[in-house]
Amino acid sequence: MASNHQEDARKDAKAKRLRASLREIGSAAVAFSSGVDSTFLLKVAHEELGDRAVAVTVRSSTFPKRELDEAVAFCRAEGIRHKIIDTNELDIPGFSENPPDRCYLCKKSIFGEIMAFALANGFAAVLEGSNMDDDGDYRPGMRAIRELGVRSPLHDAGLTKAEIRALSREMGLPTAEKPSFACLASRFPYGEHITAAGLARVERAERWLREAGLGLSQLRVRSHGELARIEVPPDDIPRLAARAAEIAAAFKGQGFAYVTLDLQGYRTGSLNETLAAKERKAGE
Repeated sequence: MASNHQEDARKDAKAKRLRASLREIGSAAVAFSSGVDSTFLLKVAHEELGDRAVAVTVRSSTFPKRELDEAVAFCRAEGIRHKIIDTNELDIPGFSENPPDRCYLCKKSIFGEIMAFALANGFAAVLEGSNMDDDGDYRPGMRAIRELGVRSPLHDAGLTKAEIRALSREMGLPTAEKPSFACLASRFPYGEHITAAGLARVERAERWLREAGLGLSQLRVRSHGELARIEVPPDDIPRLAARAAEIAAAFKGQGFAYVTLDLQGYRTGSLNETLAAKERKAGE
């Protein structure tokens, strides 16, 4: 019990630091994707700053409509000002070629637009929702965020994903148990050309899995040319295997020629594993 009490005390102290830092910032445009982290950040910013905090969501082909609809609904329900910026990552030079620093190119462009909006409308800062757990993976987009001067209040307060979920539950946020999400471009191996049609195909396939009555809490459809590689938590693999023929037929109807189930299961940043392997080989 003492351990749980200490953990709660640390969590609450971090939350107080977060609120104090937001009051110090004074006004902000919050990059809002409707995910766990950005929803929590936006809600706290709105509580501390009121109309001096505005949500900014970027609408694009890499951002599923389902996530956009949730962002719009949340802001409407909470009475939060909401700005939607339309953009097309496929127009960013080099993005479609899908290099290892694709996320850097994307974040530099998108957050540049959010920064321009914030500057034009008198907001003191742009905020984004990275937390302490984001330090553990290959994330070139963070370099762009640092270069642009975007603030990361959750990370600065020392908050972890588990703590953000716990605080979200205490606040009654609908995203407290929401699975982690990454943009649709993350479904393509580095070097595989990204197209609007490919992004739409992946979005349709993932939507089909969510709506197929499989009870999936987390999933990814990785696109390897004509092959779809499905990642779900290991405990869910037998359920998908039992409906293999149905899933294969549905995915082929979406435009894939081959369908496979990854036996390692869902894991964050699985496509970064090839980068690590190449770096090890280069160092030999």
